[in-house]
Amino acid sequence: MAQSTEILPNGLQLLQDDRFFKLGQDSVLLSAFAKPRRNAKLLDLGCGTGALALLVWRPDLKITGLELQDGPLDLFRQSIAANELENVTALQGDLRQMRTLLPHGSMDYVICNPPYFDRNAGANAPTAEKRTARQDATCSVEELAVAASFVLHTGGKAAFVFRPERLWVLLEALSRVRLVPKRMRFVHQSVQTAPSVVMVECRKGGSAEGLVVEPPLIVESDEYFRIYRIEH
Repeated sequence: MAQSTEILPNGLQLLQDDRFFKLGQDSVLLSAFAKPRRNAKLLDLGCGTGALALLVWRPDLKITGLELQDGPLDLFRQSIAANELENVTALQGDLRQMRTLLPHGSMDYVICNPPYFDRNAGANAPTAEKRTARQDATCSVEELAVAASFVLHTGGKAAFVFRPERLWVLLEALSRVRLVPKRMRFVHQSVQTAPSVVMVECRKGGSAEGLVVEPPLIVESDEYFRIYRIEH
């Protein structure tokens, strides 16, 4: 299988392989939407080859990427080495067993680009690795929310990117574990189209009041190009 190297908007190298999902728009946009505080301990849940973890990388952060599958995790470790990053750790494990992996309340911020589809969808993905990344058969939205809530301390935050048609599934799962949505932004391919993606940042604990729905992000707008650091 062919391997390649992608240079991310922040200049870091991301090693990729045709067997696994490659860098996508959703991870780039989520990395710009997420707002971890300075010196935060950050967890990328289901990190795959580490695209999202590398996109949000800052020298002040302490980043952990958690991934179930060997292949993507090995590639992530190669990227960490290639970029000589000392503040990034690749951890293998099943997020459904989070209590055995990381201490309770040990993270300030969680980021996640989860499987969008339920286990009955996406069956035509060409490889088993891609089916795992695309479907929630190995990780339901509810299990994802439980894992995120467990590792976050009260007041900690989490940012997710998801499909608008399944937004209620995500919000319902988050509410069960005291993850309260505080920021939300929809992504549209154009001003005439319905949203294709929604990004949600939530806080653990606190009042259900105060949700801010930010202006929509339009693909190929000036802001979009700034996120990608493209001159046009």
